[in-house]
Amino acid sequence: MKTAVPCYYHLDVEVSPERVGQVSRILAAHLHYWDLENLVDPVCRGAELLLRAIDAHATDKHTSIEMWWNGQHLITAFGDDDPDLRPDQDLRSCLADIAAMSDGWGCCASDTGSKIIWFSQRARAGERVPLVPVAPEPALRTGLQVPRTERMAALAAPAPAGDDAVLAGSR
Repeated sequence: MKTAVPCYYHLDVEVSPERVGQVSRILAAHLHYWDLENLVDPVCRGAELLLRAIDAHATDKHTSIEMWWNGQHLITAFGDDDPDLRPDQDLRSCLADIAAMSDGWGCCASDTGSKIIWFSQRARAGERVPLVPVAPEPALRTGLQVPRTERMAALAAPAPAGDDAVLAGSR
């Protein structure tokens, strides 16, 4: 049985037409390594769409690509520092295509003023990888002896000799 191990990958790229195919193959290789063959096509298509749009519209061609896998979702994010690239205008058709082929997507600004465009792919029900179950600690079970063979310590001090008659009469 395969178990889910969280995975992370980061790649910095200078976008050019010939780099689009190379980056797609790099991302596909990492997805194969993570045993996520079923997510290769949508992730590579989304990456190619975004890289071609950045190449066509951005003045700063540097971008960072990150992928996170948590056992159920793969999130792919693209960050750039180009203030002239406007997602609502320049990337409108690209983002519409990404929205149609992904389970979720978004665009946000970072603290440094750069933009981050991300999309996610969910593992389908039959392809979901189970998480690693945590086994109970065996020391807890062996530490208790049931039934107890040891005598319990007295909770109170022994009664003085003169009080035995009082205790016997109270029964």
